[in-house]
Amino acid sequence: MRILSKLVTGSALAAAAITLAAAPALADPPTGVRPAPNSVVAVGSDTIQNVFDQFSFDFNRTHGGRKLYSWDATNPKTGAVHDLIRFKRGCSLQQRPNGSSEGVTAVGSNLGGSTAGNPCEDLARSSRARATTDPPFARGGLAFVTLAGDAVTWSTPAVSNAPLRLSPAQLTAIYECSVRNWRQVGGRNAPIKAILPQSGSGTLKFFLKAINVTTPGTCVVTSATLEENEGVNPILHSPNAIYPYSIGKFIAEKFHSARCLNAACKPVRGVICRPARGQNLFGCDTHGNYVLHPINRTPPTIGFGRNTKINPGFIPNFTRKLFEVVRFAPRTRDHIPAYLEPFFGTRGWVCTNRIARADLLNYGFVILATCGQTQ
Repeated sequence: MRILSKLVTGSALAAAAITLAAAPALADPPTGVRPAPNSVVAVGSDTIQNVFDQFSFDFNRTHGGRKLYSWDATNPKTGAVHDLIRFKRGCSLQQRPNGSSEGVTAVGSNLGGSTAGNPCEDLARSSRARATTDPPFARGGLAFVTLAGDAVTWSTPAVSNAPLRLSPAQLTAIYECSVRNWRQVGGRNAPIKAILPQSGSGTLKFFLKAINVTTPGTCVVTSATLEENEGVNPILHSPNAIYPYSIGKFIAEKFHSARCLNAACKPVRGVICRPARGQNLFGCDTHGNYVLHPINRTPPTIGFGRNTKINPGFIPNFTRKLFEVVRFAPRTRDHIPAYLEPFFGTRGWVCTNRIARADLLNYGFVILATCGQTQ
């Protein structure tokens, strides 16, 4: 089933975006805030961390009682990977989960333990679907809860030796290393530098599955410190580079986010960018000079400027759902834990609230009629 065909018209929702004068674009629980034991805490995917930061901001300023918090995939002030964090007050220090897979593992294994009878991490943000190695949709396992739609394509620097478009078969050949020169696929005579993000990335796993590559070839460049969906890492600075990119995340970065304070997007006294009125409060424009490319002849986006959207007719194999991953609850109809249903169920805040739905659009994603459904 084509995921993006279930797009809900969102022009009115987008108008509901917060237009407050913005503070520096930081994330994680606010400085000095230690989430209470009964808080709802999310960890995991980089792709949807910024919209979850926005969810937390919007929900907590309008609701009393149980609060919602989100820990980013990397330290938002320093960029550190796997630094030690305390998910909630009373939890032990644990490594910060970096990416979808580490987030899913943290929830599935109850990595952080519990505090005052509450789990230390309540859900994982995931930009990939359930893997065969994940706990099942059954007692003792995990439920994948649909959040929104996205798509992934290939990207390069604006000045590139690549052709304007590639087919899925050509992408497969590039990442299996049977094609190693851009001239072989219609580009210039130059060696291809095929690059993938860090191994816990959900975008990496989705992209490899979409191009039917089980094990990338030995020519593929990987790095434990290269995060998904960005274009400013020096590893990517080559006219021969090719890199998978979330289309939704690219839209958010280029059209809805503040420019970095410097070209390398390095923090300046803990701040990477300063959003202006009307820009997303969380996440900075880290796409650098990267551009998205068509697969076959199908463009990844439609529209212009702030009205740019994911192309609803994009190649089906390259469209995906985004998920919240929670512990399987045997006593609820949807198998979402009862205390999380008001947040993430089909009638929950994320799926029905006007501001939450506007947040999804402003962070580049697609509203789905299946929001809140489990699998």
